[in-house]
Amino acid sequence: MDQIAPSSDLMSELLLGMRLRGIQYRRIHTGASFGFAFRAKPGCAYFHFLATGTANLLTEDGVLQPLSAGNAIFLPHGNAHQIISSPDAPVQDINHYNVVSLSETVCAVTASSSSAPHAIFFSGCMEFDLGGLQGLVPLMPELMMIDATSQRYLELMPILTAMEHEACTGRVGDAGILARLADVVMAAIVRGWVECGCSNSSAFVTALREPKLSRAILALHRQPGRNWTVAELAAESGLSRSVFAKRFQETIGIAPLHYAGELRMRIAHTWLSYDRMPIERVAERLGYTSQAAFSRAYKRITGTPPGYSRRENK
Repeated sequence: MDQIAPSSDLMSELLLGMRLRGIQYRRIHTGASFGFAFRAKPGCAYFHFLATGTANLLTEDGVLQPLSAGNAIFLPHGNAHQIISSPDAPVQDINHYNVVSLSETVCAVTASSSSAPHAIFFSGCMEFDLGGLQGLVPLMPELMMIDATSQRYLELMPILTAMEHEACTGRVGDAGILARLADVVMAAIVRGWVECGCSNSSAFVTALREPKLSRAILALHRQPGRNWTVAELAAESGLSRSVFAKRFQETIGIAPLHYAGELRMRIAHTWLSYDRMPIERVAERLGYTSQAAFSRAYKRITGTPPGYSRRENK
């Protein structure tokens, strides 16, 4: 690559914070003629993997993209789209098909009267939370086609091959294995996109590529509850306090302690909304001396009190 790769330790830490919530996967068997419509779902992402056969992806703006076995598609913004056998195939909303539950998060859709399906694909829709990388989501393209043979995604070839095998053999527990493998594929997609610069449009990615700044960011993400000072973060970076503060501000666009405060509140929102952690426990883990102090900081940064975040995902 022409550019310095992001810090491996920091990228690992950030990807560990990636969460896929509200996941609903479908294993779909099709006939020779098929058309599945997927509605727009802002705030969510779609993932499709074609295990066998051929298909076409029709995007919201009318672009037709041929698909072959082994292709994976990622739509990080949840845009409306269709998966069809041909442009003239009849199309039906995916939610209108009868399903058979395979597990808590995976169901089967059979749109074929034949015992030998024309195509098999694995489809998922989920809330897409990148944790510390969440600010990059608006920069992601509407559609990401995954060619596992490309240099960027070489590691995906065995994973996609395993997905194809699981989708076709019908072994016990195949639905759960497919869901886990799909999680790994999406993490690899994000990593590959970040490594290639995210269209070189993100200040955060610039910081990831700056070894000294990335060490300070890694320290913040590993110990978000520590009462960091600028001098301590500068020491993590191996820079003087003034040089570090200036470089951080110029690269990220905000001051180091402002970044630390926003990071704490992103973590707090996750713990409150999805992990259902008590407010006092969140405050303690994030280094606040009292629940009141935490609540004031949370409302100042997020615009809502922490109790609202605990209620919104019930």
